[in-house]
Amino acid sequence: MDSHRSTRKPELSAQVATHLRYPHRLNLYERPPLDEITLEQFETWAIDRLRILAEIEASLARNRTPEELKTVIKSQCDKYLPLSANSAHARPLDAERQKDHISHFILRLAFCRTEDLRRRFTRVESLLFRTRFEDEDSAERLQFLEAHGSQQGEPVDDSEKALLRSKLLVASGIREDQIDKEPFVKVPWTKVLSLVDKRRVYLQRGVAYVPQRELSSVVFQDFSTRLEKALEQTHKQLGDLDEDDRLTPILDHLGKGFVAGVNTEYSFGDEVAPGDAVTASMVDALAKDHWPLCAKNLHASLKREKHLKYNGRLQYGLFLKGVGMSLEEAMIFWRKSFSGMSDDKFRKEYSYNIKHTYGQVGSRINYTPK
Repeated sequence: MDSHRSTRKPELSAQVATHLRYPHRLNLYERPPLDEITLEQFETWAIDRLRILAEIEASLARNRTPEELKTVIKSQCDKYLPLSANSAHARPLDAERQKDHISHFILRLAFCRTEDLRRRFTRVESLLFRTRFEDEDSAERLQFLEAHGSQQGEPVDDSEKALLRSKLLVASGIREDQIDKEPFVKVPWTKVLSLVDKRRVYLQRGVAYVPQRELSSVVFQDFSTRLEKALEQTHKQLGDLDEDDRLTPILDHLGKGFVAGVNTEYSFGDEVAPGDAVTASMVDALAKDHWPLCAKNLHASLKREKHLKYNGRLQYGLFLKGVGMSLEEAMIFWRKSFSGMSDDKFRKEYSYNIKHTYGQVGSRINYTPK
């Protein structure tokens, strides 16, 4: 961290990894990705990031110390979402950063749906960003700040700094022999609430005078504010995905997984649902005499409409799996139930989702009944 407080601005231009698509491993996630990825990558990358975020939230609930939390985050990131420094020439830097970039935006889709999810997602993503920022190599951190300098405020010129010198000295806590060499920037005071609360900046007419060494607070506040607004905007535009039978099941499970905890929401390994206890031909009779009311209503609606919307299919499909219907019988049951459509339409638009529920495609996660 000492280099972050350097009194001389380093020569950075020659060190920036201009040959990389992602020149910095830190990312403010301002631009949505335009890459093409497979459905399996979509799910796997999102789950890897979800593991990290869920562990952060669990650590907060356990009141871990900042140092313990930092250790947990670093361990999880090394395992599921590594981001190497530019000096690690043997590492696939762009591939690592692409996964980080895309997985963040996938989880935005999953967690923008309610105010509670948006709040929790912003909190853990901000902590993840802060930890990465503080752990970053000092030179690369300064490169990142320089690249986003337009967002970090207006520089204070020498004449204004000389005029306010005594006030900046008292407010910033910087030693008198260093104050003249420390660059300052001006930002709206609302962008550095944490520094205002700690009385570490000079305020004048709604403007905060921030020393360069404290610019990280500006970055953290800016990151959280931008993410909050982006999640609200994503929520407003999410309607187009509601009937996408490829993505909606994954997003729904990701969101619920965050609420319940990854380990309780997902079952990893080689478990399979109970085999052939319930067949497609048995369902009508079982529904009539044994199903709970919610399942009876879903079955009646399916029989009447010859179709169920996504949420209904998810709930009823997992219920049938839970009572012992195998994947093979589930395919038979749903094909017969959707009798109003062609085989081609069923195969293209619905069969993948059924297989996905049983963990036979995608990242092969064995989803549990709700």
